[in-house]
Amino acid sequence: MRTVLMVAEKPSLAQSIAKILSKGSCTSRKGLNGACSVHEYNGSFQSQTVRFKMTSVCGHVMSLDFIGKYNNWDKVDPAELFSKAPTEKKEANPKLSMVKFLQVEARGCDYVVLWLDCDKEGENICFEVLDAIQPVLNKGIVRDQSVFRAKFSSITDTDIWNAMNRLGEPNRNEALSVDARQELDLRIGCAFTRFQTKYFQGKYGNLDSSLISFGPCQTPTLGFCVERHDKIQSFKPETYWVLQAKVFKGKDTPLTLDWNRVRVFDREVGQMFVNLAKISKEAQVESVSKKEKVKQRPQALNTVEMLRVASSALGMGPQHTMQIAERLYTQGYISYPRTETTIYHENFDLKGTLKQQINNTIWAEEVKALLSIGINQPRKGKDAGDHPPITPMRSASEGELGSDGWRLYEYITRHFIATVSQDCQYLQTTIDFRIGTEAFSCNGKTLISPGYTTVMPWQGIPLEEAMPACECGDTFTVEEIKLVERQTSPPHYLTEAELITLMEKHGIGTDASIPVHINNICQRNYVTVENGRRLKPTNLGIVLVHGYYKTDAELVLPTIRSAVEKQLNLIAQGKANYQQVLQHTLEIFKRKFHYFVDSITSMDELMEVSFSPIAATGKPLSRCGKCHRFMKYIQAKPSRLHCSHCDETYSLPQNGAIKLYKELRCPLDDFELVLWTSGARGKSYPLCPYCFSHPPFRDMKKGMGCNECTHPTCQHSLNSLGIGQCVECDSGILVLDPTSGPKWRMACNKCNVVVHFFEHAHKIQVAQESCDACDASLVAVDFNKTRTPLPDNETQHTGCVFCDPVFQDVVELKHATMRHSMHRGGGARRGGRGRGRGRRGNPKKPKDKMAALAAYFV
Repeated sequence: MRTVLMVAEKPSLAQSIAKILSKGSCTSRKGLNGACSVHEYNGSFQSQTVRFKMTSVCGHVMSLDFIGKYNNWDKVDPAELFSKAPTEKKEANPKLSMVKFLQVEARGCDYVVLWLDCDKEGENICFEVLDAIQPVLNKGIVRDQSVFRAKFSSITDTDIWNAMNRLGEPNRNEALSVDARQELDLRIGCAFTRFQTKYFQGKYGNLDSSLISFGPCQTPTLGFCVERHDKIQSFKPETYWVLQAKVFKGKDTPLTLDWNRVRVFDREVGQMFVNLAKISKEAQVESVSKKEKVKQRPQALNTVEMLRVASSALGMGPQHTMQIAERLYTQGYISYPRTETTIYHENFDLKGTLKQQINNTIWAEEVKALLSIGINQPRKGKDAGDHPPITPMRSASEGELGSDGWRLYEYITRHFIATVSQDCQYLQTTIDFRIGTEAFSCNGKTLISPGYTTVMPWQGIPLEEAMPACECGDTFTVEEIKLVERQTSPPHYLTEAELITLMEKHGIGTDASIPVHINNICQRNYVTVENGRRLKPTNLGIVLVHGYYKTDAELVLPTIRSAVEKQLNLIAQGKANYQQVLQHTLEIFKRKFHYFVDSITSMDELMEVSFSPIAATGKPLSRCGKCHRFMKYIQAKPSRLHCSHCDETYSLPQNGAIKLYKELRCPLDDFELVLWTSGARGKSYPLCPYCFSHPPFRDMKKGMGCNECTHPTCQHSLNSLGIGQCVECDSGILVLDPTSGPKWRMACNKCNVVVHFFEHAHKIQVAQESCDACDASLVAVDFNKTRTPLPDNETQHTGCVFCDPVFQDVVELKHATMRHSMHRGGGARRGGRGRGRGRRGNPKKPKDKMAALAAYFV
């Protein structure tokens, strides 16, 4: 029997699709990577009985990066990144062993059906999967086609079976357009980011950003925010005057009239018009017009409109919105949430989709009414040729989806019902008056038919007081005419919704990447999100944009990125050559980079005005090993130490607190040690500021503290305090934390595992001897007589933490509380690290005892 391998983009999607295609009769098992399951069943394919194996990846299998040596910021000129630096595809998440997993499952398979998401990124992942599995596919049979592509927009029985019965081929051109975008963003972004980060962080101490990043899409996005900020700052209010008139007829409520001249900017002129109007005590009706008007129902929902509404009406950021929408999609509640299309194709089952909502108590009445009178065909919109508009695929309740999930689902459903409802109709009445020489008017709206606003009440016609019955020639009594002084007001900061509109208008990013770019400028501390989800640029964001304008405005204007996006779309359509577009664009940005480097003083002049020199920032903390003067601790991101006398800056671990470590010194360079800690419930370790940036031994890398140092005799090093191999990760060593007493602990020097032991012990030392069973270093513990947990009130004992039965009840395994993922300063830029154990060798991982400790996991 032949075998068909089917691959989806996420484990939950694979499970849903397998359940539909097997009609619930598949068997499931975990794959070797533990993250992906494999669902198997027998069925028919290409007119033959086959064995189906349905599994998944977890997003991209591979990611693009420079080869090892070009990831060293200190040794590589950023200019080399444009062409000289070779790139390679690396596993996106090495821990998942996705390539190995796919090859194991694909070995000996005859056919492949790719169920990746149906967008350009999905096409790119198709070819990542194929590159991984093609060497192991069964090649013994000659056939026309062995690789198939399923196209679908929702996880429903109908859509999945239609996709299975109409299989096509993956689109190489769309995959290449993604490759081109990845390479452009990598080379351009890294070159500019590395240069400006090193240049400005080396000069200024209070930038408060660990990375001063540049991105071909990110920077124009920031530019829109700063442009609005500049308009607000340069705005000068102007005083103007308005004529305000109130008239009444009989006992009716007075009407406030609008002046047809709107406003004047000269008070004396305004007073003249008041005097002319006051000549008459009556307002004469010159005309009464009544017009039936229509407020159109919305077009079908696409991604950008969903993001806009979620931000402005639901108070949800774009990144958060997309995460929720993807979850709703994978669970089968809505159709694919990434689409530019706003029109339903003729064969879309609108009536069937609407019927799904007939039992939902919130809008059941509106749905039943629509089905009884007949649905209205949705408005015409844009057909981008990708996916249908975002549509609810089955009924749901708040209890099923949770708070934010329900709010987004509710909006999507109400929007869909509105698209097949009637337009809202109302009567607009306009009465024109003349008072003396001046013309005035008033307007009123009366609802005729609410139409779609019954399900979108926030768009309804507001209730107004009825307009008085009158006709041409009638007169009203003037109650008052006065001149009102007002001022023009500045614009507000951009809302996320307005920014999304600008990005779409100027072609910055795609429906999938717009949320990422907005999130990036927030994460980089370039803008802050204020009330009403308005984006206010920070000092750093403002100075950067103004600096780009001073040096090369095209770096921040949307024009050049918009042109690049058009070229990428041409690659996807097969109308442009991948290599030519790539080389041409890189050449343009390479020239811009060289000009930017030559002109950096223009931006630096702005930085000098806004930020403090590094020497004038921070507080004295520890002594420099070269000049023995105090170095200053700069807390603003990235935290670091600076010696103003030597003019040297030393990296520190990020996302934790730094303090002086007992005034102890490093035996190698005489620098005072500092202690990094992630908090009372986290881990801590000492480090030498110089060694942290300049590894003293060959088997050490940048960004290592004393808990990874392989110095053979130093009392703070791994050789003196290392106990045994980590019980979770493969590369870490559990190291005694000498500062943790009386609540003693040892912590892994790679991951966040912490082992608590020997509480209230008076003293703990790591012995020279090793355990015969597991090779871990023995530990000598000294307790006070009154608090010893040892048998027979013994106060001292030496043994193995993992194997000694005496120690079993006083050891507890935990995960450290970390503020964020632990950053290692410069170490974040390097590859894998070796594990040095010096004279203690390489201890085995203790298994049986630590399996018992796993019961203490918290």
